[in-house]
Amino acid sequence: SGFVANQPTISRQDTQLFERKAFITGNWKLNPTTKGEAMALAQDIVKNVSIESPGDVALFVPFPFIETVQNICGDKISIGAEMCTPQDSGAFTGGISAQMLKSIGVEWVLAGHSERRTINAEDDYEINAQCLKLIENDMSVMLCIGETLDEYESDLAGAVCETQLKKALNNISKEEMSRVAIAYEPVWAIGTGKVATPEIAQDVHAKCRAILALIYDQETADSTRILYGGSVSPDSIDGLMSKPDIDGALVGGASLSAESFSRIINFEFVGHH
Repeated sequence: SGFVANQPTISRQDTQLFERKAFITGNWKLNPTTKGEAMALAQDIVKNVSIESPGDVALFVPFPFIETVQNICGDKISIGAEMCTPQDSGAFTGGISAQMLKSIGVEWVLAGHSERRTINAEDDYEINAQCLKLIENDMSVMLCIGETLDEYESDLAGAVCETQLKKALNNISKEEMSRVAIAYEPVWAIGTGKVATPEIAQDVHAKCRAILALIYDQETADSTRILYGGSVSPDSIDGLMSKPDIDGALVGGASLSAESFSRIINFEFVGHH
């Protein structure tokens, strides 16, 4: 890919860069308020995505806006859904099936976001069922994992991520892992303005990759993209992306500002190891 050649001083090892293309994603959550605002925001973001942008780009948007935003973004940005339910059909009022989403051209769906784990009381078994259903439908899943502040301060980040990964990936084969990306979101850093330093994030990402190597093998671990989420901003993105095991970002609040998100999409590799 051409952008590598122009960046001779990148600190991510070249082999890793070729193995894992950067992936910058936004999660709009319960925003914006209207279809008109969603259209305007999408138009302002997509015009800043170009062949020069260093990675793949996806936006997870509320269900009512998916097709509208798809039409605006075309093939420059993959438009995903923020969740799905594991059932195929039936008496599940408010449910959204993987097949429904696939039928409108959605590939990527979030699973296990901390807000759904806490506010909606989704547990690891429910999240695993969602992942399996998406993969069964040849779709892709962004599996979100991460620890609370209490767990982090008790030095349990690795243990929490290991449990969440093992449970959520249960019955997902090595081959199917090509349809999975991981988003590490320290719950204490989501929307709080607290950012795990690039060093902290790199440490947990490396642990997660080691866990994937234990569950599967080193090849699978090396080819799985692990994104960082948690108060990602234009100020923090370059430092995060310079770390060898940070393959992208899942961006919350900053994805609601076209200016901020465009800067994050067009991040620059900095520094040396």
